[in-house]
Amino acid sequence: MRLVTFSDGGGSSRAKRVGLLDGADVIDLADGALPADMLRLLEAGPSALDAARSAATRAPRHTLEQVSLEAPIARPPKVLAVGLNYADHVAETGRDTPTIPILFNKQSTAANGPFGEIVRPRVSPALDYEGEFGVVIGKRCRHVPREHAHEVIAGYTVVNDVSVRDWQVRSPTMTMGKSFDTHCPFGPAIVTPDELPDPHDCDLRTYVNGELRQQSNTRELIFDCFDLIEHVSTAFTLEPGDLISTGTCGGVAAAMKPPKWLVPGDVVRVEIEGLGAIENTVVDEAEDA
Repeated sequence: MRLVTFSDGGGSSRAKRVGLLDGADVIDLADGALPADMLRLLEAGPSALDAARSAATRAPRHTLEQVSLEAPIARPPKVLAVGLNYADHVAETGRDTPTIPILFNKQSTAANGPFGEIVRPRVSPALDYEGEFGVVIGKRCRHVPREHAHEVIAGYTVVNDVSVRDWQVRSPTMTMGKSFDTHCPFGPAIVTPDELPDPHDCDLRTYVNGELRQQSNTRELIFDCFDLIEHVSTAFTLEPGDLISTGTCGGVAAAMKPPKWLVPGDVVRVEIEGLGAIENTVVDEAEDA
């Protein structure tokens, strides 16, 4: 299944609900029997997902033109991201290859929809993109062995780990430079594992205004999805709806000479084989924000 959150109204008060993406249609699962919120649906466990799959055969449909796709989870409980997890990105930064995963948080308020606007903050021009493969947790878990990591995954998604580079490097931790509002667009869907048999063989591409900037495959991950789940669950409990963004490959703007920072009007598109694409336009922060 390709689980989505969508709305069909206008303005900030538009009602959001859960559906399934099926080609150019969204199947509306808001029949009252299922949770209308993605986080609650995931928390309800496999039986709720089975009910969603069954309901899809009789539920009403909308075309993509009739609805707006929103962030699959409006506020993920945790957003965990990984630094230096592709060899070519390690090389372009001049850093040493990590021997254990480099983890940092993006605040959940950074969550943004697959086609929402990315805001360039007024405090910095050093706005960068990072196309990444994302993992959504489906079960509350702790101390997960690598060989069982696949059992706790609800699905996979496309992420752009948008970064404000000067804020990222000005302190020992990266959280501030990674957590500006709108700087975690993801989606368009949460693709369940049955539709993506091998998460470690997916092509990834990032384009800026149609120019290919990043290209790799998840087989090139230094620490793959299952490694990361084993590692982070050693320290803390993972919960349904947690988002793990697995790191970016080479080709970021910061490594270019001179850097090609994102500017208002730029369109960033991240595509991952089997998951679809997200596409976001950069805008300046409003003066009254």
